[in-house]
Amino acid sequence: MRHLRLLLGLLGFVAAAQPVVAQRELFTPEELAVVEQKWPEAKRGPMSLRYIVHDEGQGEPAGPGDRVTVNYRGTFLDGRLFDETGGGRPPFVFRVARGEVIPGWDIAMQMMREGGKMLVIIPPEMAYGTRGDPPRVPRRATLVFEISLEKIERTTTPPPPPPPPPPKKKKWWSLEKTQ
Repeated sequence: MRHLRLLLGLLGFVAAAQPVVAQRELFTPEELAVVEQKWPEAKRGPMSLRYIVHDEGQGEPAGPGDRVTVNYRGTFLDGRLFDETGGGRPPFVFRVARGEVIPGWDIAMQMMREGGKMLVIIPPEMAYGTRGDPPRVPRRATLVFEISLEKIERTTTPPPPPPPPPPKKKKWWSLEKTQ
């Protein structure tokens, strides 16, 4: 009986302990080998992004809802170009963390400051995933972007006012009349 209590106590302790969950790597081993060979100095960011900061920029990083203006060059792991601004194309403008761009871009923008320059390597799950973006981007493509954040327009929308307090309830023993 004593051993049973000890075993149950141990099981309860183990069940109550918070599991340590490692972030799953989103690159395949082959892609990761290429990334580590081409960019050994790349740091690991959120959601398996890899990045190299070329210029920190100034001020605070872009935040959700901020409108950003960027110039970029997008290539595949093998260096083939699939998209870029410049050459007669204007800079790209979008709002951060509003679903207007691939998830990897939303994450990268929140790590960048105005005037900053960064190389970002985005795994397929944080880019176009299994659907791709035909005809430019095939399915399951790892994307490499050289991004220059030219301008941040901060969100100026004030927060909504707090809700009014609930009305006071009359006590059943109160002698006041309700109107």
